Amino acid sequence: MKVFVKALLGAVALAGFALPAHAQTTLNIATVNNSDMIIMQKLSPEFEKATGIKLNWSVLEENVLRQRMTTDIATKGGQYDIMTIGAYETPIWGKLGWLVTLDDLGDAYDYKDLIPQVTSALSAGGKLYAVPFYAESSFTFYRKDLFDKAGLKMPDKPTYAQIAEFADKLTDKSKEQYGICLRGKPGWGENMAFFTTMVNAFGGEWFNMKWEPQLTSDAWKSSINWYLDVMKKDGPPGATANGHNENRALFATGHCAMWIDATSAAGYIYNPKDSQVADKTAFTASPITDKNPKASGWSWAWALAIPVSSQKADAAKKFLAWATSKDYVKLVGETQGWVSAPPGTRFSTYANPDYIKAAPFAKTVLEAIQTTDPAHCCVNPVPYTGVQFVAIPEFQAIGTQVGQEIAAALAGSQTGEQALEKGQAAAERAMKAAGYPK
Repeated sequence: MKVFVKALLGAVALAGFALPAHAQTTLNIATVNNSDMIIMQKLSPEFEKATGIKLNWSVLEENVLRQRMTTDIATKGGQYDIMTIGAYETPIWGKLGWLVTLDDLGDAYDYKDLIPQVTSALSAGGKLYAVPFYAESSFTFYRKDLFDKAGLKMPDKPTYAQIAEFADKLTDKSKEQYGICLRGKPGWGENMAFFTTMVNAFGGEWFNMKWEPQLTSDAWKSSINWYLDVMKKDGPPGATANGHNENRALFATGHCAMWIDATSAAGYIYNPKDSQVADKTAFTASPITDKNPKASGWSWAWALAIPVSSQKADAAKKFLAWATSKDYVKLVGETQGWVSAPPGTRFSTYANPDYIKAAPFAKTVLEAIQTTDPAHCCVNPVPYTGVQFVAIPEFQAIGTQVGQEIAAALAGSQTGEQALEKGQAAAERAMKAAGYPK
């Protein structure tokens, strides 16, 4: 599908935004309810005052956001002028001609300052289809005070076996203190984001080189056995309702000894305004196994994009240029605290001494983002790219279905083996219907 998009000038400097032609323009924005996006909404009156452009926000839970975005863009519904989408959707939708290209935001935007591993994930055919608001890998947060009290030492590269041992020793349910918190809410980008990186670490993959699903392999079985065992013994109750945000709240209020999740949460966890454990938290790499000692964190970016159905692409570009600029990072740092600055997108953030001083995790996060390789996720050769997802259109449905089966096993309504067998069957049906191998 070939899309012709009128080239429109965008500018970063607020002075460049103040154009009378946009005095009555209203942009409809859909975004995820993560902490960085909440800050974006909070600070957006600065943009409105400078430009006269009004912003109408829909702030949605992650699974709901993805469902609405996919429906709206696939049907050319035109409900939104700006969408928060990720490294999975962007290249697929860009290639289909559903997104406006974003290579023309002006010299002041400083594209060279953007971390290339991140922009590469948001591009297709050499064109940028979304601009990164924040980027992340994943690592292990842990309570250093609890580890010290128990006489435990966290390794630089812990194994899954070690994590399970630590969780068992640090669980005290009488105090509502759980050894580990992990995603249990079903969804390809919720429980399956963590679960897929675990499968990689155990030496597995979603598909072999013939595009045959591998969910009943030994690696998947080892992964689900580890996950169900540790979560049932040492995880919080009601874990199937816990996604990223819920676990972040549990950890920040002192209920988790360990949490393996997005590096982008570090700004929240280390901010004493938000977190009760800001001075008690340390971090290390995501777990590995001897099957794949190189496997570690995932690779993701939340980004802002403009659907081609929007009639206000010029004004929308101005907001994107503002919200993902160096000046915006500075605005967050100066008003919300430098520890809360959007991570993972710009080299200038990591060259800023104020950010480095406030964010002890900064260099670790940058290294993880730059070294995680979506083209080589697994021990065995695979026909896809993606670390915690598979970059094909069919994965959204397949990943969500498998996530539901694994959540059902976590809830106790079926065994882990049954969950994998059902997931395997669903994946086989979906791939056959889609005509794989292609």
